[in-house]
Amino acid sequence: MTLTSLPLTLAGPWQLDGAGDFACAMAVPGDVISALHDAALIPDPYWGRNEYDLRWICERDWTISREFELAESAVDLVASGLDTLCTVRLNGQVVLETANAFRSYRADLSAAAKPGRNTIEITFHATPEAAAKLQAEQPFPVPNSANCPIPNGNLLRKPACDYGWDWNIALAPMGVLGDLRIEAQGSPRIDTLAIEQIHGDGWAQINVTANLTGCDGQDATFDFAGQSVSMRVRGGKGFASLTVQDPALWWPVGLGEQPLHTLTVSCGGATATRQIGLRKMELVTEPDDIGLGFTFRVNGFDVFCRGANWIPADALPGRIDKESTRDLLQSAVDANMNMIRIWGGGRYEPDWFYDMCDEMGLLIWQDFMFACNIYPSTPDFLSEVDAEVRENTARLHHHACLAVWCGDNELVGALTWYDVTRNDRDRYLVNYDRLNRCIEAALRDTDPTAIWWPSSPTPGPMSFGDAWHDDGSGDMHFWSVWHEGRDFDHYRDVAPRFCSEFGFQSYPSMNVIRQFADPADFNIAAPVLESHQKNDGGNARIAETMFRYFRWPAKFEDFVYLSQVQQGLAIQTAVTHWRACKPRCMGTLIWQLNDTWPVCSWSSLDYGGGWKLMHHMAKRFYAPVIVTAVPTDIGLTLRAVNDGREPVSVTVSAQAVNMSGQTRPLGEATVQVGQSAIAALHIGADKIGDDEMLAFSWTDSTGQGGQDIHAPRPFKTYDLQPAGIESEITQDGDDWILTLQSSALALFVSAEADVAGRFSDNAFGLLPGQPKVLRFTPADPQAPPTFTLRDLHSATYN
Repeated sequence: MTLTSLPLTLAGPWQLDGAGDFACAMAVPGDVISALHDAALIPDPYWGRNEYDLRWICERDWTISREFELAESAVDLVASGLDTLCTVRLNGQVVLETANAFRSYRADLSAAAKPGRNTIEITFHATPEAAAKLQAEQPFPVPNSANCPIPNGNLLRKPACDYGWDWNIALAPMGVLGDLRIEAQGSPRIDTLAIEQIHGDGWAQINVTANLTGCDGQDATFDFAGQSVSMRVRGGKGFASLTVQDPALWWPVGLGEQPLHTLTVSCGGATATRQIGLRKMELVTEPDDIGLGFTFRVNGFDVFCRGANWIPADALPGRIDKESTRDLLQSAVDANMNMIRIWGGGRYEPDWFYDMCDEMGLLIWQDFMFACNIYPSTPDFLSEVDAEVRENTARLHHHACLAVWCGDNELVGALTWYDVTRNDRDRYLVNYDRLNRCIEAALRDTDPTAIWWPSSPTPGPMSFGDAWHDDGSGDMHFWSVWHEGRDFDHYRDVAPRFCSEFGFQSYPSMNVIRQFADPADFNIAAPVLESHQKNDGGNARIAETMFRYFRWPAKFEDFVYLSQVQQGLAIQTAVTHWRACKPRCMGTLIWQLNDTWPVCSWSSLDYGGGWKLMHHMAKRFYAPVIVTAVPTDIGLTLRAVNDGREPVSVTVSAQAVNMSGQTRPLGEATVQVGQSAIAALHIGADKIGDDEMLAFSWTDSTGQGGQDIHAPRPFKTYDLQPAGIESEITQDGDDWILTLQSSALALFVSAEADVAGRFSDNAFGLLPGQPKVLRFTPADPQAPPTFTLRDLHSATYN
C-alpha cells in the first residue's frame, strides 16, 4: 500500500449513488445532474421540455464517495463550494455539515481518519424539502420571487437562480464547485491577506496584513515590486508596508495598460501570492442640482462605464470551465465594454475569474448574493451571512478590477411586490435593514477601504425611493420599455446618472435553437419554444414590438433574425442617448451579457458564446468615440461623445439616403470633444424627405471612425427595395472572407454560418458602391461553412 503525502487533493473521479439504478462516476468539481447526463442515465436537460421531467433529481438525496490513502490521522479537510446542504462522513463518522454554498470550511478529521485506506462520503440533501421546513419555522412569512418555480430558495444560502429565473432553467443542481483537499494539522498556513492601497503624487504604497496560523515567533517575508521585507509574526499577524515610486498604474481597458505586480508572502514553509494592480479607485456620489451623481473615478479620471450584467456561465456548474468563461469575458472586451456587474442572484465567481478581469482591464461591480426576494433576518441566517461576507471580501478585495461592493439586487423594490410586504411594510423594511446592515458591517470590518453601495437600484444610502422611474440620483434600473411595453423612444425620456440594468429580449440564434428544438417546433407558439421562454408574456412582447416597427417576417428564421435586430435597436437607442447625456450619465450596464442555457433572453451573447446581432451592434455603439443622432422638436442633432482620456477632434458628415441608395449631402462639421458630449451638427426636419433616412459618418483625430443610418420613422413605413446583395467568398488560411455589395440601400445586413464561429461584423448598413468585407473565423477549421445572408427587405418584404 502506497501512503499519500500531504496536502492531498480530492479532485477527480468519485462514485455517485442516488438509489436504484442511478449510480455512476461523478467528477469533482462537478454537479449531480451533469454526471447523470454524462453517464447517459438521463436525457439532455436542455433539450425540448426535458426540464420538467428532471426536477425530481433535486427532490432526493445524493451521495458521492471515494477512497484515499493516509500516512497519518492528524489531518483536516478543507472544502469550498459545497452546494448546499451537505453531510460529510469519513469512515462512517460525520465530520462536517454545511448549509452555505458561498462559504469554505475546515473540518478536523483526526477522530475519524486512520493511517491507510479511508473512505469519504458527501451526501447532498434535497434542498426543496429543507427550504420548505425553514419557511415554516420563520417568525413571519418570507416570500420568494415569482421568477422561481421551485419555491423557498431564499431561505438557503444558494444561488437564487438555481430555482429558476425569468431566463433560467429550474433544476436546483447540487455538487462540489470548489476545492476539496486534505491538509496536515499544525502546519503553518496563511489564512488571509488584508491589502490596502494608498496613492500619492508619484508613489503608491501597499499595506499588507497577513493572518497566519502556526507561525508565531517566526519571520514572515513580504516580496513586492522588487522589494523584500521580513517581519516577526506576533498574535497570528504579520504586517508590512511597501512603497513603489513612479508606479506603473493599472487602468480599465481602453484607458491604459493593466500591469500586475506579484505579491508573495511566506512563513514557515507556507506561501501565498496575489497579483496586484496599482490603481486608485473611487465612487463619486456628490449632490448636485439634479440629485446625487454616480461616477467611478480611476486614478483621478472619471470613467464612463460601458458594460453588461453577468450571470453564471452555465445553469449546470459542472459544465463551467476556464476556457469558455474567458471567451465570454473576452467577447465583452472585444465589444468595447469596460465593466461587468456580477448580479446578486448567481454566485461569487472563483479566484481565476477575477484574475482574468484584472488581466483584461474589466471593472467589476460585485453584488452580494441577494436578489429579488425577501430574506430572513433571524440570528442563524445573519450569522451565515456575516461569515459569507467576511470570507468573500477577504478573498476578493485585492483585485484591481473590483470597483464596488453592492449590498443586493432589487431588494428594496421587492418590498412592494408581495401582499404581506405591502400590508406590513414597516416590519419588512426593518427586516431588510437588519440584513443590509449585517452585510455592510461585515464588509467594512474586513476591508475598511471597501467601496460600498447599499443596493441596486437605489437613489443613495438610506434612500428607499423608486429607482426604476426616478433618474435624478444614484443608479437606476430602467425596465419600462420591456416590462411596460413602451416604445424605444421612451429610453429618451430619462437620463440616468448610471443605469445598471435595462434590456430587451430576443430569440437565440438558429444554431442555438437547433440545440434544443426539432424543425417541427420552429414556431414561437410551439410548446418547446415556449418552454425556452421563461419571462411571462415575453414571446408576445417580442411579436408586439415587431408589429410596431417592422413588416411581419414570413419565415421562422427571419423572425429570429428580426428579433435580434430589434433587440439591438432598442439597446442602441438607450445607450447612445444616455452616452449623449454625458457627464450627467456616467454608465450603462446592459441586462445581460451571457446566457446559462439555450433560451430566449436579454443576452447579447448566445449560450455557448456566439455573438447575437446586438453584440455586434454593441461593439459599434460602445466604441470609445461615437456620434449619435438625437431627435429634437425641430429635427435631428448629431452629438459627439468621447470616453478617452484626451480630447479628440471629430469630423462629422451627414447625408440623406433614399431607398435606392442614392445620397445627397446635408452638412459637415468638425468639433473638439473632451469629457462632455457636445452637439456637432443639426439637421432640420425639413431636410430629410419622406422616402429618405439619415446616413452619417465620422472620423476622429486618432484615425478611428464609424457610420450609422437613422430612420426618423418606423421601418415598416418605408418602401424598401430589394437590396440585390452579391457576395464573393474566398479563404484566407483558416478564415473565410466575404465581400458584399448591394444595388440599393440594405439595412441590418447579416451573415450567418451553419457552423460555430465568429464574424468580424454584422447587422450593418450597406450602400451601393461601398463594398463591405467580412471575416469569418470558424471554431473548427475542418468544418466548411455554408453562409446565409439576410437584410431587412429580404426578411420582411416577401
